Formats: sequence, C-alpha cells, structure tokens
Amino acid sequence: MKKSVRRAAVFMLGVLMCAVTACGQKKPNAVNLADDRETEQKTVYLFGSMEKSKPNAKNTARSAADLTIMQAEEKLGLEVEYRTYTAENYQEKTYDDVALDRARNAMDDLYLLNPDTIKTLGVEGKLADLSGLKSAENLREVVKTANTIGGKLVAIPQEIVVYGLFVNKDMFDRYGLALPEKPEELLECCRVFKENGIETPIGANRWWLETFVLAQAYADLYNGGNTEAEIEALNNNEARYSDYMRPGFEYLKKMMDLGYIDAEAAYTYEAIEGEGPDFLAQKTPIVMAYWGAANSSTAYGNPDFHMQVIGFPSAYGQMPVVSMTGYGIAAGAEHLEDAMNVLDIITSDEALELYSGTNQVISPSRNVEVDCVEALKPLRDRFNEGVYVLGSNAGMELEQWGNTCLIVRELLQGASVDECMAEFDRLQDER
Repeated sequence: MKKSVRRAAVFMLGVLMCAVTACGQKKPNAVNLADDRETEQKTVYLFGSMEKSKPNAKNTARSAADLTIMQAEEKLGLEVEYRTYTAENYQEKTYDDVALDRARNAMDDLYLLNPDTIKTLGVEGKLADLSGLKSAENLREVVKTANTIGGKLVAIPQEIVVYGLFVNKDMFDRYGLALPEKPEELLECCRVFKENGIETPIGANRWWLETFVLAQAYADLYNGGNTEAEIEALNNNEARYSDYMRPGFEYLKKMMDLGYIDAEAAYTYEAIEGEGPDFLAQKTPIVMAYWGAANSSTAYGNPDFHMQVIGFPSAYGQMPVVSMTGYGIAAGAEHLEDAMNVLDIITSDEALELYSGTNQVISPSRNVEVDCVEALKPLRDRFNEGVYVLGSNAGMELEQWGNTCLIVRELLQGASVDECMAEFDRLQDER
C-alpha cells in the first residue's frame, strides 16, 4: 500500500479508537496505536532503473534482486520503496545523468549505479563509506579494488559481470579452427571465415566494443605482477593512458579495415538486438557479450548450436573483462543507518546465495560459489584463475569504462587511432 493510503488507514483507526473512548469503554492500559504505527514505520528509498517485480514473477535478474530486498524488509521491519527511472519522465537525460543528480542532492537513500557513475560520485565524496559493513568482510579482492576510492569502499554489487566472446563452436570445427588464445590467432580465424563466404566474422555493437579494446590495453597491467605501481604511475601522470590504449585501438582498427567487424553497423547496433539475430542464425560465428546473455532465453541462452564463451584473445591468453554495477548510498542520505542495514543484508552471503543461485552468476562474495551453464565454464575458469582485466577501476583517476566506450565510437565514425589517443591525453591532462 502507498504511504498516503497507509497513513489514511492509520488515521481512521485512530478515529475509531476515539469513538470507543467517548463511549466510556477505554481500558486502563490502552495504547495509542496510531502513534505507534507512525513511529515504527521505516522507509528506505531506492533509486534504480527498474520497478519492483510482482511476487509471482519468473526468476529473472530483477526478481532475484527483489527477493533479497524482501529479506531485508522482513528482517529490519521496514519498507524499501522503489523510485524508478523512466525515459519518458526524464526525456533526454540518461539513467546515469539522473542518478548523478539525485545522488549529489541525496534525493534518495540507496542507488543502483553504473561503474562510471560510481567513480564520479566517489571522487566527489557523495557516496558513503561501506567498508564497515559486515558483508564487506567477505568480498572478493577484485570487488574491493574496483569500488574503492581514497581508501573508502563506495559501492557493493550483487554480481560480478564478466564479458567475453560468444563463439559458435560448430562453425570453428567446420573449418578446423581452434578457439583463439592470442590476438594473431583470432585474426587468422577471421581470415578463414571471410574466405569461406562469412561476410562479418565478428558481430559487434556500440555499447560493448570497449571490452574488446580493454582486454588488449590492460592485459599486462592486471596480469604482469606490477598492478599497483602501474596504476600509481598513471594517476601521477608518470605514465600515459594512451600508451596502454594504443595497442587495443590499433588492433580494433585492423579488424575494421579487414572487414572482420562492420564499423558502420556496430555504431548503430543496440546490444544483442543488432548483432544477435545473425549470430543465432549462424551467419556470424563470434559476438561479444556479458555473462548473463548465456542464461537468458531472450539473448543467447538457447542456441541451435554448440556455443562456448571464452575470454578475449590477448598476450596472456583468453582474457575476461570484468565490470560491476553496484549499490551505493548517498553520503547525506536521510535514512543513512537504515540504508546501511538494508545493503548489509542484500549483500550478505545468505542473500547472495539466493541471488547467485537464481541467476547463475559470479558472486562478489568469496564464500558463495554456484554452478554455471556449460557454455560459460571456460570464461569462469579463467576468472577463477585470477586472469582478468578490470574494465572499471575506481582507483584509476581517469574513468575507463565510459570514456573508452565514447572514444571507440569516434573510431567507428572514422577517427584515426592518433586522434583517439589525443583524446585520452586530453582527458588525462584535464582531470
């Protein structure tokens, strides 16, 4: 029931109590139920991109999150009220734009945030420090690394999102091709596909191509044994982001020039909706997507062929790219303590067992392990080996995910690699 309706009901109860009193029937230890109800009712306001699902909804990612919210509501005796972004309400503003504005002004308590937004708000000091939560004690190190700014843990996810290449193993077998480990091996696979009449070997879209670049750019940074020192050098301007990014952009440009990726199509394609039909129709042997696409029948969950999901070919072999959408709390939240308690419960091992088990995803807690579909096991195994690239790292002063995505779009529209690198230099110099 809406709060206004609830209050009206309480008011009517109070009126009835007064009527009883007027009739001389008040008992010695009578309690003012209206006052107690108002005092006990607590509400935490959650701003997100989707509405609360119905109780009988199928086990989608959203309903799984709702189940953990329900756990918090029951344990804490409060209500989590959803405040939902809709494009028609905000017209030209993106979800990130609206979330930034609302969090900066503490218009809500709890926020579901994309990685670039986490970075921005964390740097501005607009997010509360979550490191004191009990659930934070069990987080994987990769989660802490990705969401820590100035020693403060500013966001906690309910899942670790891993990106990789979705491949039609049957098409690889048809032409005697092994799944690629190194960049040059992927080029050779694409050459063979192209020579055998496959017009576009790799399906891509404007939203996820940055994962392809990031895998090349930061494979050594995250797997070469000197991660902290290299990030410190970048933050101190002793190293240039463009030097890391150049190999990734040059590799992507080569793929475009050879016709292995259709730049014009990628620039206009929406994720999965654009490249997905050709992949499912076995016209395109490779697409790039996130872990959950293999679990969804509306994406790639039920293909008519043998599908495998592998990391992006790199100097270190198949390289998963990791990103995280996380929950943050406004530093000036009106219901700060209650919001902290809610987040502590929905990111607890108990809640994450429910969430991860329902969605078959990688849990942010090191104590929670769930099985995955067969197609995802190569990607999962690489991640569990500690081999991955962080697509979003709050400890880097220059935000990576969003900026790389935007600059990749410039490349798709015809910008040179040098022009793209100049843009990274500009961003680094102006931060």
